[in-house]
Amino acid sequence: QVQLVESGGDSVPSGGSLRLSCAVSGLTYRNYYMGWFRQAPGKEREWVAVIDTNEAYGTARYADSVKARFAISRDNSKNMLYLQMNMLKPDDTAMYYCAAQYRNFRQPSLSPDDYAAWGLGTQVTVSS
Repeated sequence: QVQLVESGGDSVPSGGSLRLSCAVSGLTYRNYYMGWFRQAPGKEREWVAVIDTNEAYGTARYADSVKARFAISRDNSKNMLYLQMNMLKPDDTAMYYCAAQYRNFRQPSLSPDDYAAWGLGTQVTVSS
């Protein structure tokens, strides 16, 4: 049974930092691209950051809205995915989800529709 479990969400003031974690089980983790997505109330789910199957491959991409503030990383030895979020803004308030995509594309997709496995999310709230 595939499971993705996010943690680390919290309420923080603007300018604060958080580190989200995602524990993955039930699949061969090294064969999957991973991504962080978020969804705010009344808005569509959007991609935040995606990463290749191995950090050594160097393929990580960030949405313009989080570039230079967020960093995605993975530990294939622990089946873990992380999102370090710095300089948080009220616009970052959302439910954050991790997702897994089998590596049948040349690079991680930016579309949520291409990710087959999802966690239940962790809430991030940033106050002004």
